[in-house]
Amino acid sequence: MEQRISKLKKEFLAKFSAKPEDLFSSPGRIELLGNHTDHNNGKVLVASINLNILAVTSKNNENKVNIVSLGFDEFSVDLNDLEKDKKEFYSTKALIKGVLFKLKELNFNIGGVNIVCDSTIFKGAGVSSSAAFEVLISKIMSYYYNNDEIKPIELAKIAQFAECEYFNKPCGLLDQSGIALGGVNFIDFKDTQNPIIKTLKVNIPDYQFILINTKGDHAHLSHCYSQIKDDMKDVASFYNKEVLRQLDKKTSDLETDELLNKTLSQRAILRAIHFINENKRVEKACNSLIKNDYLSFFDMIEESGKSSYFLLKNCYVEKEDEPLPLGLKKVKELDPCCYHRVHGGGFAGTLLMISKKDILDFLLKELHEYFGKENVILVEITNNGTTHIKAFDAC
Repeated sequence: MEQRISKLKKEFLAKFSAKPEDLFSSPGRIELLGNHTDHNNGKVLVASINLNILAVTSKNNENKVNIVSLGFDEFSVDLNDLEKDKKEFYSTKALIKGVLFKLKELNFNIGGVNIVCDSTIFKGAGVSSSAAFEVLISKIMSYYYNNDEIKPIELAKIAQFAECEYFNKPCGLLDQSGIALGGVNFIDFKDTQNPIIKTLKVNIPDYQFILINTKGDHAHLSHCYSQIKDDMKDVASFYNKEVLRQLDKKTSDLETDELLNKTLSQRAILRAIHFINENKRVEKACNSLIKNDYLSFFDMIEESGKSSYFLLKNCYVEKEDEPLPLGLKKVKELDPCCYHRVHGGGFAGTLLMISKKDILDFLLKELHEYFGKENVILVEITNNGTTHIKAFDAC
């Protein structure tokens, strides 16, 4: 990490003709369980990982947030111009503006900042680089202008607003919460304003978590993610509820309700069944981790993956190339004993594989050959959420 910091400091000095004051870090996350449950007030298990955005920063008096992200075009956001602009949808600038707008709306202080950052989160990783960036900006504003008093879950809510409203990508609160909190967290979003959070002490020996980018592009698939949320809410609405979490029904009730099956699509009903069962799996997995019963925990991950494939139906898009299901098939062929599942939003992109470390050398050789070395990333669960790491020596 020291080499990264040194490079960032040099870039900062070259750009702003001054030394940076502080160092911040914002991690990626892996969704362990709770695939597409958070947007209907469900339960999740999420963990921060050792892929991150690293930023060197200082305050400025320009009333602007100036961003230099290594490898990308630099830009600025004027704090006097924070209105949503549809032309900026899906841009990093939109994320920053959304964060700043929400902070101001909530009567938090905002101010000028210079930022130079880089990221070890590869494109298409499915570990929420956008959420990591949103929470990072929120944290920097908390630290510099609000006495670092904004709580992690509030940082997450601010970031979620930016993603949904300014970036134009519908999402629940899983990504931002996992990144802001750090570590492994069970989160129950029954009350989204006051979610129940249980931080777990987890140390899983002998197994390696592997993220694999299957090279499918999900940039144009926002409508697919929206449809999952809409399908689930359609089932809830059929029973006069706002979200599925409010529904007191068994999966068998949905399967045998003739009027429901005549009114709504089978896809919507299957997705609702996934939601109900996924919440139960999250509870079981959480209890397994508390008991250090890692094999039962892994079984829940495997079951979740199957449910995502067959019920949630978010492993491929019809009439498009299908690298994700082929990738899922391939990793199981290479390691029949592995645990695997679609990772994150799905439809394209990333899968999560968990294999025993004693076969890792052989396995990596095969994975690199099939997917490309750059698309196979070993990740570790960390205890660090988005944080101010240190202030640099002024000398």
